[in-house]
Amino acid sequence: MSEEIARITQLSMQGFHCSQIILILGLEQQGKNNPDLVRAMNGLAGGLGFTGKNCGTLTGGVCLLGLHGGRGELEERENHHLNEMIQELVEWFEETFAKEYGGVDCQHIMNNDPWNRLTRCPDVVIKTYFKVKEILEDNGFLTIT
Repeated sequence: MSEEIARITQLSMQGFHCSQIILILGLEQQGKNNPDLVRAMNGLAGGLGFTGKNCGTLTGGVCLLGLHGGRGELEERENHHLNEMIQELVEWFEETFAKEYGGVDCQHIMNNDPWNRLTRCPDVVIKTYFKVKEILEDNGFLTIT
């Protein structure tokens, strides 16, 4: 766990955004590297392109669930638990952060204070990443060591 927290800190210091960090960690957990996917995740940063809408950590977490349970090729099928896993994450995220910050949009979490990117966002990313891992483990996608 401390290695993952250190990696989150490192990626943040390198300038990656919350949505990208969540996906980079998930890809690394799978032994993969996909710069195109990480680049695409930049569109979710700052709440859908820095509009302050849906938190990039939440949308990044949903994308990580989709990376495991979604359909990517004609021969594949979407896992029948994917939407349930997404719903579980969204409900958990709302229960965990809406109470504390008054909502789950980036603008709520940031509260119009850029300093909060340094003080609040790391905690949101860490907790959300570990919740995604828990959901994936509960649904047989990975074993947490």
